[in-house]
Amino acid sequence: MVPKYISGDELEALIKSDKRPHRDYLIVDVRDDDYAGGNIANSHNLPSETFHAKVDELVTRTKDVPMVIFHCALSQARGPKAARIYAQAREHSHGKDDQQEVLILRGGFNDFQAKYKDDPLLVENWDPEVWAREWS
Repeated sequence: MVPKYISGDELEALIKSDKRPHRDYLIVDVRDDDYAGGNIANSHNLPSETFHAKVDELVTRTKDVPMVIFHCALSQARGPKAARIYAQAREHSHGKDDQQEVLILRGGFNDFQAKYKDDPLLVENWDPEVWAREWS
């Protein structure tokens, strides 16, 4: 299974739809210490530093979740790597499975927060001071 990408606009529509987080979809944020300063609403933080050790637990937890979306800050390295590791672990444990989509958020949290940080339905724990330090 090769993970596909989902855009921020598609994720916004999903979050605001009647689909329920942790049941119909799960957003997995693999940021490490850069997790501070905000996160996508109802996402699950599983830092990349410990991801490999906990991937089997995640596979078990999400066995009936039809869509699992991964991201990091930019979704260029940690997010795509975690999605691939997860997809391989799921295939190893459940066999070939077309019942679940594994997706990567294009642009990661940085792009998502730039557009949606002021919408509390989409971004939680927003701290503008953290982001001012990040880019100064």
